[in-house]
Amino acid sequence: MSNRRDLSQSPYLAAVAGRKPSRIPVWFMRQAGRSLPEYRALRERHSMLAACFEPEVACEITLQPIRRYGVDAAILFSDIVVPLRAAGIDLDIVPDVGPVIAQPIRTQAAIDAMKPVDRQAIQPIVAAVELLVAALGEVPLIGFAGAPFTLASYLVEGGPSRNHARTKAMMLAESASWHALMTKLTDLTIAFLRSQIDAGVDAIQVFDSWAGTLSLAQYRQYVLPHSTRVFSTLAEYGVPMTHFGVGTAELLSAMSQAGANVVGVDWRTALADAATRVQPGTALQGNLDPVVVLAGWPAVEGAARAVVDDGRRAVDAGAAGHVFNLGHGVLPETDPGVLTELVALVHSL
Repeated sequence: MSNRRDLSQSPYLAAVAGRKPSRIPVWFMRQAGRSLPEYRALRERHSMLAACFEPEVACEITLQPIRRYGVDAAILFSDIVVPLRAAGIDLDIVPDVGPVIAQPIRTQAAIDAMKPVDRQAIQPIVAAVELLVAALGEVPLIGFAGAPFTLASYLVEGGPSRNHARTKAMMLAESASWHALMTKLTDLTIAFLRSQIDAGVDAIQVFDSWAGTLSLAQYRQYVLPHSTRVFSTLAEYGVPMTHFGVGTAELLSAMSQAGANVVGVDWRTALADAATRVQPGTALQGNLDPVVVLAGWPAVEGAARAVVDDGRRAVDAGAAGHVFNLGHGVLPETDPGVLTELVALVHSL
C-alpha cells in the first residue's frame, strides 16, 4: 500500500485502533452529497453514476465536507453499486428511487453468467483515490463497498425493497443458488476494496445496509460466512475495517464475529449496550439519529452530548474506542450549518 502521508496524529485512526485520540473523532455517513449546495451545483452537470466514474469529480465531492465541516475523516464519494456496474451489470441510479437493475438476477443461469470486476472499469475509482491521497494532507481517507448481502438484495429484487421478499425466497428455497450468488458477490467486494486499499485508502467500511431485515439465525447461516471472508481476506493489509448495517441490534454480536475492528451502531441501540454485544477489543461508531439534526440546535446539542456520554460508557464497558457519527446517512434536507456546529461541539467535548 502506498501511503505517503503522516497520519500519526489522526484522532480517527487512534480511536479505531484502540488508542486514546486527542479529541473525539467525528465524520458522517453521506457527508458528501445531497445536503450540500456545492454538491448540487456539481450534480447539475453530472449524473450520479457519471460522478462516481470521473476521478476529478469524485475527488472534489469527497473534499467538499472536509472543507466545510472539518471532520476527522473523508469517505470516498462513490456508490455501493459501482462494482456491479464495473462487472457489466446493466443498472442505473434513479433520482429519488435508488439503484435499479435492468435484468434482475433470479436464476442459476443468471448467476453463472455474472462476470468478475473488470479492473479497467474500476480504474477511475483508483484514480480518484490517488488524487485524494495527494490532496487530503493529514485527514485519513475511508474507502468502502456494499456487503455481499446488500448487493444481492438489489440484484434479486431489481431495486430498493421494503420486505426483500424475492431475496429471502431465493435464500430459503434455493440455498445452493443463494450461496453461489453470495460467493460471486464476495469475490467482487474483495476485489473492489483491495483496489482501493492498494491505491492508498487508510481504512475501509463495509455497508450491509439491509442486513437488519434478517433474523439472527438467517444472518448466521446465509450471510455471516460470506461477510467473514471479506474481512478475513483483507485483514492482511492491516487497515481499520468498519462493519455497518441499519436495524441490526439483534445481529451486532454476529456482525462483530465477521472480523471488522469497528462496528457501526444505528440510533436504535445504545452504544453502551452495543459494547456488551460485540467482540472484545472492538471500537464502535455512531450513533446520533439523523432526524435529530433537523430538530433545531437545542435538540441537536442535547442529543450529541448524550451520544458522547454513551460512547464513554461504551469504552468503560469494553469498547476499544468511539467514533462519533450518525446512526445512518445525512438526510438531504439537513442544514449544512448545523453539521458544522455539531462537529465543533463534539470536538469541544
